[in-house]
Amino acid sequence: MRRPGGLFGAVAVLALATGCTPEVTAESAAPTSEATVSATVVPAVEPGSALAALAALPVQGRAPQTGYDRDQFGAGWVDTDRNGCDTRNDVLARDLVDEQFKPGTRDCVVVTGTLADPYSGTTITFTRGQGTSELVQIDHVVALSNSWQTGAQGWDADTRARFANDPLNLLAVDGPLNQQKGAGDTATWLPPNRGFRCEYVARQVAVKSTYGLWTTQAEHDAMATVLSTCPDQPLPTGAQPEPEPEPEPESAPEAPATEGFASCADARAAGAAPVRIGDPGYREGLDGDGDGVACE
Repeated sequence: MRRPGGLFGAVAVLALATGCTPEVTAESAAPTSEATVSATVVPAVEPGSALAALAALPVQGRAPQTGYDRDQFGAGWVDTDRNGCDTRNDVLARDLVDEQFKPGTRDCVVVTGTLADPYSGTTITFTRGQGTSELVQIDHVVALSNSWQTGAQGWDADTRARFANDPLNLLAVDGPLNQQKGAGDTATWLPPNRGFRCEYVARQVAVKSTYGLWTTQAEHDAMATVLSTCPDQPLPTGAQPEPEPEPEPESAPEAPATEGFASCADARAAGAAPVRIGDPGYREGLDGDGDGVACE
């Protein structure tokens, strides 16, 4: 991790975090107490703000992407909080308004709703189904590939699955903009909706702080630039806790799943992904959002 050294190095780190550059005069360059420097050239950083948390994030180079695969973070959307719904439906239910649920799913599977898209600032109508579901997608605010290159390689499988399904790191957003973002970090992509950028970057900082991820220098600088325009932006909370042990089933186990690929990794290895309903190898267990297309 690279950090400037000495007293003026410490000032530089705080100045970067706040976006302010202190004026260095003959008087301020002369030896003085740390308390004096803090009072005269270091702007106050609000405790609990995203800017304060950013200053504490480690900065180092990006690790190689070697070994990265989406399946390293679990097989799609799962029910990590064990509330009976997969994560995609949980996030849709949280972020949409006027949502309607599929009958018989105990208000789990969202079939319609309206999204006030934070990335574009527009309103999008969501309708579940082939050709329409993808208009609203669930974005990993800190992309899985980015996390892999900034610390997640060292995690165990359970931690990676929890990260991929943590509501703190997930937003329902405009599908095409999610595709445009890809695995971009703050240095390479920001939401077109400028009014959401502070909240967006604050959420990235919160996720990286929660999971012990680092930033690259370019990413750190870009985050500081955005947050310097909103130094009091609060740090979001709400990381998903460790799940409780799964209780013993109260009824007989379900019948074995119909024949199909054992996992999305097998489907991709066979060159069959995505697998649509009716295709050989399709099974509902691989179709996390229930839209008829598995291993998307």
